[in-house]
Amino acid sequence: MTELLGVRYPIIQGGMQWVGRAELASAVSNAGGLGILTALTQPTPEALRAEISRCRGLTDKPFGVNLTILPATTPPPYEEYLDAALDSGVRIIETAGRSPKEFIAKAKDHGAIIIHKCTAVRHALSAERAGVDAISIDGFEAAGHPGEDDVGGLVLFAAAAKAVKIPLVASGGIGNGRGMAAAMMLGAEGVNMGTRFCATREAPIHDNIKRALLTASERETDLIFRSLRNTGRVLRNRVSAEVVGLETREGGATFEDIRPLVAGARGREALMSGEVDGGLIWASQAVGLIDHIPTCAELLEQMVRECREAMVEGLKTFDA
Repeated sequence: MTELLGVRYPIIQGGMQWVGRAELASAVSNAGGLGILTALTQPTPEALRAEISRCRGLTDKPFGVNLTILPATTPPPYEEYLDAALDSGVRIIETAGRSPKEFIAKAKDHGAIIIHKCTAVRHALSAERAGVDAISIDGFEAAGHPGEDDVGGLVLFAAAAKAVKIPLVASGGIGNGRGMAAAMMLGAEGVNMGTRFCATREAPIHDNIKRALLTASERETDLIFRSLRNTGRVLRNRVSAEVVGLETREGGATFEDIRPLVAGARGREALMSGEVDGGLIWASQAVGLIDHIPTCAELLEQMVRECREAMVEGLKTFDA
């Protein structure tokens, strides 16, 4: 992955709505990883162009753009966002959601590398056949939407590594160097982190949110949208508890019943204002591994050191 992406460390900051902005992406890239701007955090393709320019002013290292493709009655202009990235010289695209097949040819014509994020081996194989360059696969521990198969990383990373022939990135529940070492021993060639990067000094969210991530245990996330077959993992708070309560009540709930609680604008306001119970805060079970709020540079150096130490310790134990 380091050779493919032109980075020092095989550590990717995955695309995160409202969080994947220039401050964080540039800090991760400057620290030796791959920072990612989230396209749909920007209100328009033109705003994305401006954010790419701003990021380029903060780093001379490679960074990418995430394009999450979701089903919608009135979808965003996905191709225009892709054009904004490609025309601005971005050559690493992280896709997620449904298949990026319709955009692959255009990206490849511009010399771009495509990393597709998925939640199952069958989806990884489909993306590989479609022509993506690498797979980022989410275990059930992940924040966001970890799929409906409920397969944890310990099994999923190994199963995916056995099945796909292109480089594999492990994602979901990774928050320290030991997790990185484990993922690589299971066959991954890099790791993708979201939640752990939210608890860094450069993350463009309120300190109250960072402290909530710091103090949460691995048991303090909720699974929402289970009844709608669109499972999402979030930090447990009053809003997530209310959503779960509505979904599990007799008769269940429709999306319209919970829409006011889960609105994206409400979640963004919570992240910016620091009101922990103000909206959904997407977070993985990696919250249980967060024990300080470092800079991105400090985090990556610590992770790489811990990863190497864990590998050496493992070999010593095996030899003994």
